[in-house]
Amino acid sequence: MEDTANANTMKMRLFSEEEVRDISGLKRGCGGSRGGSDGDDYVEVTCGCTSHRYGDAVGRLRVFSSGFLEITCECTPGCQEDKLTPAAFEKHSGRETSRKWKNNIWVIVDGEKVPLYKTALLKYYNQASKNANGSSRSHNGKFHRDEFVRCTECNKERRFRLRNKEECRSYHDALADLNWKCSDMPYDEVTCEEDEERASRRVYRGCSRSPTCKGCTSCVCFGCEICRFSDCSCQTCSDFTRNAKA
Repeated sequence: MEDTANANTMKMRLFSEEEVRDISGLKRGCGGSRGGSDGDDYVEVTCGCTSHRYGDAVGRLRVFSSGFLEITCECTPGCQEDKLTPAAFEKHSGRETSRKWKNNIWVIVDGEKVPLYKTALLKYYNQASKNANGSSRSHNGKFHRDEFVRCTECNKERRFRLRNKEECRSYHDALADLNWKCSDMPYDEVTCEEDEERASRRVYRGCSRSPTCKGCTSCVCFGCEICRFSDCSCQTCSDFTRNAKA
């Protein structure tokens, strides 16, 4: 009886019954994740993302006590995509206006589709982001300056501000996308028709030591827990994750 009571207490840590009431497919559990740790408490709910072309892609969202989120896709019986980040699930679903996963990914509350940002499910994610990434400085004290990505359609450079982990991930994914376009900008609606920043403005990168910083090794971060991602398979992130564990 005591063990059962302790288990129930553990499972109540994350969200109160009021916070998750009427959310479809709710389960509570404990286990590891790519971004969480072994024994990390979590809740699991039914989620989805709607594409006007392909319809609803349904999945299972796990929200860990560490703030980490991962989704197992169930869009088709044979889909092998699991442990996706919300942004990766949004892209996998074929959502036309991606890069806004907090708005586009929904859960079912009392029979209605409700965007994630309107629920309590992002409480720990937002808290972790705020605590870990309250400034643009990395854990090694160096700076994440603004960076630019060039549009493949209009050839204009667009500014990415790297103030927190979410912004760093947006820049990381955009840089890896060989077909990145202005319309893919994750924040602020930008079109190819809009003017590029003046060259005199682009030299200012937001560095606290030098407004015209060119990326010197004394102040710019070249890899930390904010700008490298354990769930990304690119060589840069893989090398960082491997070295961090060594």
